Amino acid sequence: MTAPYRLPPFAAAVTGIGLVTSAGVGAEATWRAVTDPAAAPCVPHRSELHGLPCDFMYSVTGLDTRTVLGVAAHRLMDRFSHLAVIAAREAVADAGLDPAVWDSGRVAVVIGSAHGGLPFYDEQHTALTERGARRVSPKLAPLSVVNGAASSVATDLGAHGPSQAVSTACSSGTVAIGTAHQMLRTGACDIVVAGGAESVCSRLLIASACRLKAVSTRRDDPRAACRPFDTHRDGFVVGEGAGLLVMERPEHARARGAAVRAHVAGYGASSDAYSAVAPDPGGLGIERALRTALADAGTCAADIGHVNAHGTSTVSNDLIEATMLRRVLGEHPLITSTKAMTGHTLGAAGGIETALTVLALQHGLVPPTVNLDAPDPEIPVDVVRKEARPAAFDAAVKTSLGFGGHNAALVLTRA
Repeated sequence: MTAPYRLPPFAAAVTGIGLVTSAGVGAEATWRAVTDPAAAPCVPHRSELHGLPCDFMYSVTGLDTRTVLGVAAHRLMDRFSHLAVIAAREAVADAGLDPAVWDSGRVAVVIGSAHGGLPFYDEQHTALTERGARRVSPKLAPLSVVNGAASSVATDLGAHGPSQAVSTACSSGTVAIGTAHQMLRTGACDIVVAGGAESVCSRLLIASACRLKAVSTRRDDPRAACRPFDTHRDGFVVGEGAGLLVMERPEHARARGAAVRAHVAGYGASSDAYSAVAPDPGGLGIERALRTALADAGTCAADIGHVNAHGTSTVSNDLIEATMLRRVLGEHPLITSTKAMTGHTLGAAGGIETALTVLALQHGLVPPTVNLDAPDPEIPVDVVRKEARPAAFDAAVKTSLGFGGHNAALVLTRA
């Protein structure tokens, strides 16, 4: 008989979730979609990308950000900040918190983004070169900087604690949540709104990604282009979105009688120190981050029942990550990549996918890896495919890798 699972000495309470993705607007809508392959979102061709080998991306639809935020506030943010504020409002409401009465000096915001307001920067560069300096917006700096989402969320919520931006490429959202975990452990604050936000329909960025051969060019069937762990994978598909958690010191959550969804129990980060664009081929960097997170949480490989993998749908990255997961965790955890439902949202990915991992823990259900039609025989792990798989597990892992060798891992435990 196994001993009952015990929380480690410190585990941040997750009391709220906010999601805005191509799969759905809101946590409930997104969860319904990612657990139902028939609900796979349309992946539209974008006029901004016309003529490029990859001219499609996962886009958030059915959301009028101008109406939700109001015209005045909308004008002071780039789209990635719009999505972040909307996700933050949902997360705070889900946590049962009222910004009008909380101790705002004890509320922090940490949001990751890889590119910030790059599309607005592109737009203003075009204005300068085609129409002259007088047509450049004076709001270029506040709208394009990477800290725009953190600043906008803090302002919208009236959060006066530390407000930070994290930019570690595609691991940004995961590092932001790990940073929030550390802030809560040290007592720097009682509440943190943490995660990631990204919206980069940028012709310049996608053109570069095409030259790098990092993105899929399956223009004839964009909906099936992102296929993590599949034999025929040929690159990722960019997506936009935001995923934010409300995390609290456990005693703070208890004192106010909050409903706890799950716990962030451990965090680990590392650098490959290997390449600007490729992971360490042995997966040693992400392995170091994962082992650190397991030790931080006081867990071992046998405790982990599920992994929401980085799973980008690139040939080498999927194999490197899967091989590392088998080496560290063995063959028993159920692996999934939800990027085939949300796209690769870059700096937002860790925030969105951590929120989905929390929901997997709550529901005892692992979402399928959509588009996995022909599993790569070299992938040595149990990847959930075709339909969601019910499973009871007490602990799960989220892994993230980023350009520049930025690795991060989180251990999440059931409430």
